[in-house]
Parts: sequence; C-alpha cells; structure tokens
Amino acid sequence: MLPAIDFLYLNEEDMIKAGVMDMKGCIEAMEDMLKAMNVGDYVMGGANHNSHGVMVTFPEKSPFPNMPVDGPDRRFMAMPAYLGGKFDMAGMKWYGSNVANRGKGLPRSILMLMLNDKDTGAPKALMSANILSAYRTGAIPGVGVKHLAIKDAKVVAIDGPGIMNRTALKACLCARPKIDTVKIHGRGKASIDKFITHVKENYPQIKTIEVADSLQEAIKDADIISSATSGTVGSATHPYIKEEWIKPGALLCLPANIRFDDDFILNRAKNVVDNIKLYEAWAEELPYPGFEIVGLIGVHFMDLVHDGKMAPSQIDDLGDILLGKKPGRKDDEEIIIYSVGGMPVEDVAWGTMIYRNALKMGIGQKLNLWDKPAMA
Repeated sequence: MLPAIDFLYLNEEDMIKAGVMDMKGCIEAMEDMLKAMNVGDYVMGGANHNSHGVMVTFPEKSPFPNMPVDGPDRRFMAMPAYLGGKFDMAGMKWYGSNVANRGKGLPRSILMLMLNDKDTGAPKALMSANILSAYRTGAIPGVGVKHLAIKDAKVVAIDGPGIMNRTALKACLCARPKIDTVKIHGRGKASIDKFITHVKENYPQIKTIEVADSLQEAIKDADIISSATSGTVGSATHPYIKEEWIKPGALLCLPANIRFDDDFILNRAKNVVDNIKLYEAWAEELPYPGFEIVGLIGVHFMDLVHDGKMAPSQIDDLGDILLGKKPGRKDDEEIIIYSVGGMPVEDVAWGTMIYRNALKMGIGQKLNLWDKPAMA
C-alpha cells in the first residue's frame, strides 16, 4: 500500500525458474508485442518515440586517468519503453558492454531490466537480463520463421555460432520442428566446436551437422539462414551474400550486419522489418548514409529510400503481416530478407511475463525501497 514501496528482485537462477528459457512462450509474447506496436500502443525513447536507446560511448583518448577509453563494444546503454496491450508495463534495460570482459570469465555485456509502475514510476521488479535479452533476441527471428519460412523447412544455416544464434536456432526449431540439418559457418574453431556440442546436447532431432568453410557453402541448400556475426563499422566489412547462393524460398533472418547487391533487394527479394518505425528513427538520428554506422540491412533499406531508389511500399512491417494488413509469403520460391533491429519493448514484454510468473510461483526476493519517503 502506498506510500510504502516494495519491489521484486530476480537473480539469474530465479529467472530460469520463472521460465525465461521458454522459447515457445517468448515467441508468443513477441507476436503479441508486435501486434500492440503495429496499432501504436507503445512508446520508446527519443522525440520520435522509436529510438533504440541512449548510448554512452567513450573517447579514444582522455586526459582523465580513471575515464574509460574506446574499445570493441565498450559502452553503456539505456533502453527505455512503455508497452501496452496485455503487457501494460513501463521499463528499461540497462547494460555495460566490453569485449575485454571475456578475459575475466564474464559475458561481453552485463544486463539488468527494471520494470516500473506506468503511473507512479515506482519500481515493480529488478531482474537479471542476460538470458532474457538473449531469448527475446532469438524469439524475434522465431516470429519471422513462424510466419515467413516455408512450412517444411529442414535445413538451417548458422553464420556466427555465438549466443545470439543459439537462441535463434532454438526459435527456428520451435517454429519449424521438421528441421533436421544445421550448417555452421564461423571464424574460429573453438566457437564452432562449442556450438556443435550445444546442438548435440540439446537437439537430438538434428541428424546432420555440417561445418562450412565459406558463407557461400553454408547458405547453399538452406531453407532458413541466420546471420549474427560481430558488428563492425563500414559496409565494406559486412558479410556479403550473393543472390545466386540463396536457395529459392529461403528466409534470411538478419539481426546483425550484412549486405546484398541492391539489384536483388530492389527487384526480386521480399523485404521485411520487425518495426518500420525503428528504422525510420535511425534514419532521423544517424548521419546519412546510416548503413555505414549501423549495418543492419533495414538501415540500408532506409538509405535506398533516401536515394529515391526504393519505394517505402517495398518494405513490409512484420506487424502488418501478423494482423493481416499485408500478405506474408507469396509462394515457396520467394526469397525473404528479414531485418531484426532489437528494441527495448522486447525486454519489457518478456520481462513482464517472467515477472508475473515469478509472482504466481513465489519466486524472487522482495526488497523495500521505503516504508514512507523521507522527502515527499
């Protein structure tokens, strides 16, 4: 009862007990989230209400000895949002990231999610968010696979055998249970071997695992392609996929940097994004051409629109497809490019479901903010 405020703390073990690794449930939550977004029942950061987040980056050099300096993936970021629909929750994911963490036995990024009362701003939950973020990141491609991949998909190509593609593969298998072959392309033997071990231990339905020496070999004959390699700045450095490598009917799920020939994008591919307004926001916020800074293919779509080469009608919003406003797959020959951007509403959506599960199951630790505010 107000004015006393308690909130729930959920550590990583609590999150697992509360169901954060339920991929089927996560995919369903992402579907409901995309539908709510499509009708406008959400707000993210920035004046445009669609910003990915606010990032603190560090200088290359600093006269202050304690100030961090720039390095690979070295940043802090706040990702706030309100999401309506069945969720009706405000929140923010906060994280710090540094590649050097791996040498300390830590994940590259360490993430927390705070959920807040939409009216008072009071905290409702503070939770460990590394697994939550990984699962919602995999579930968004999973929604694409569920609605856009061919029905009898059997072969998945994995470009970049890291955490992001672990959850993406799990989502693919949830949405297309006939998958029996995984083809893997990666930069290092250690990460490939680790991914193979993960597949063997968790997915007995996978009968064939192949390691491809090239991206072209991995893509060949794949019904679903998930490319999630580490990001670099500058489009010339992004992995490149030629149209002729792609099997007719393939779905390409792309939550990381990638590039194609513009002629293929403009004239033969079906182009889908998870939320068109996110890419429009990037087009406002980034200097042109945005694709040179943020290498997601959806950002390149916006550059092509800017250049007058691509009509906005050539880009389909997945929410429109989910709500029947636009058609999904035309036939089993159509190649679909699906850009996945990552949004704070995803964290709020899945975090809200896990918070409610935890309340029902009596999981977590209740913490007290105050019984009565000293400065009200």
